[in-house]
Amino acid sequence: MIRLGVPSKGRLMEKTFDWFGARGLSLRKNGNEREYAGVVEGIDGVELALLSAGEIPRELAAGRLHLGVTGSDLVREKVAGWDLRLRELAHMGFGGADLIIAVPQAWVDVDTLDDLDAVAAAFRRTHGFRLRIATKYHRLTREFLREHGVADYQLVDSQGATEGVVRNETAEAIADITSTGETLRANGLKILSDGMIHSSQATLFKSNTAPWSDAHRATLDALEDKLGL
Repeated sequence: MIRLGVPSKGRLMEKTFDWFGARGLSLRKNGNEREYAGVVEGIDGVELALLSAGEIPRELAAGRLHLGVTGSDLVREKVAGWDLRLRELAHMGFGGADLIIAVPQAWVDVDTLDDLDAVAAAFRRTHGFRLRIATKYHRLTREFLREHGVADYQLVDSQGATEGVVRNETAEAIADITSTGETLRANGLKILSDGMIHSSQATLFKSNTAPWSDAHRATLDALEDKLGL
């Protein structure tokens, strides 16, 4: 059996069920709401596992799931060398959000990453410690800033409402997910003009590390035909 992991609750689960349903496959939970398993109807050889969106990337990378639906941002953040261990099968067209760098609107002369780099250097000279960027996405943010030559900063972990940390004076800038930017603006923040780290959406991934027998591959071929991939 191929194991397909999908988000276990909320809008992501509903949208995933709708996406498969529109392609002739019915996904549903088992009758017991506390049981994190489900049923796939419309094709043989596929079983459904219900997990949090954040768990699915690790389960795919470990080979405990053959296929999984989760945000492309989560895969890139949680799985080192993700493109060697996983393959994108389909962008699903929902769950869209952008991972961006945002700074205070009051920084009127800061619009680009080069500006941020200059501010970070001046901040360290003035204050004796590095400018703080709050984020839940350490890997993606660090790689992005390194590629663009930004130095003299430190990442601080944010597990709450990241948009509020600048007003609370626990960080000077943020790297966070946004859909409309309204919450950023309400908290006195603006997105750098070249501060897009990753444009995320729900994506169907295939694990390269899961066991793929001839029977598994035949089921995958049938599934891809059904989904029009």
